[in-house]
Amino acid sequence: QVQLVESGGGLVQAGGSLRLSCGASGLTFSNYAMGWFRQAPGKEREFVAGIARTGGSTKYADSVKGRFTISRDNGKNTVYLQMNSLKAEDTASYYCAAGFALITVRRKPDYWGQGTQVTVSS
Repeated sequence: QVQLVESGGGLVQAGGSLRLSCGASGLTFSNYAMGWFRQAPGKEREFVAGIARTGGSTKYADSVKGRFTISRDNGKNTVYLQMNSLKAEDTASYYCAAGFALITVRRKPDYWGQGTQVTVSS
């Protein structure tokens, strides 16, 4: 059974930083591209960042470029999202996802985590 478990969310002031983590089990982690999505109240879930299986390629939504960094540690079966210069509009539930390839995880992931809440106060 595949499980993706996010952690690291919380309340932070605007301009602050948070690092999200997502631990994976039940799959061969290095065989999957990983991604982060977010969903704010009343809005659709949106892609935030993705990383290829080896970490050699990454993609970001324009809204987070230069502020967020996705990384992975295949030895720990974990993907991270470092979020800097946080803004109130970054407030959302953040979800980890796994897919066969970077383009797949961005469009239609195979697996989802349960999410972690990030709240940025202005």
